[in-house]
Amino acid sequence: MIRLATFAALCAPVLLVACGAAEPRWASDEVVAKARYEHPGPTTLTLITARGTRDGSGAHSGLLINASQRAVFDPAGNFFHETFAERNDVIYGMTPGMLDIYIDFYTREDLEVISQTVVVPPEIAEMALQVAANHGAVPKAHCTQSISTILRQLPGFEGMPQTYFPMRLHRAFAEMPGVNSRLYEADLPGGIESAR
Repeated sequence: MIRLATFAALCAPVLLVACGAAEPRWASDEVVAKARYEHPGPTTLTLITARGTRDGSGAHSGLLINASQRAVFDPAGNFFHETFAERNDVIYGMTPGMLDIYIDFYTREDLEVISQTVVVPPEIAEMALQVAANHGAVPKAHCTQSISTILRQLPGFEGMPQTYFPMRLHRAFAEMPGVNSRLYEADLPGGIESAR
């Protein structure tokens, strides 16, 4: 009889292959510094959720952080270009144009994107950026799990569910005071304001 620990050890390589290993990338200090973008306005956290248009199921989660600089934590995401300043799923230099490209990348005929933005104190935004930067590269299928882990470390977000499911986190984030939501659809350039 195979013991549980032995069975788990035998299965681990199969699970890693099935889920996809993390893909670490490490832009140089010079590239990250050059990409730095400070967005005007309040410090914010924006949960970005890609949702299937046919069945409403969640497909991906990202976290846009506007702190001392603006970056997006795109864990296990496919948004990549060799010129981007990326360090382990944190992409720096999220200018308005870059953010449009990011949202367009995930918006297609079978996917729509919902952004949910909350204003937070500068120290909370900065803490989110640091926690994301220190998180490390995320394996495939762990995007929402990693974002929920980060959010739960932030004051005011401790009640977020620990979950692998994008729509569960999306629904919880929708309950945050003062959240501003926006819907982007492939056939509506620039998105439309949600009914919220």
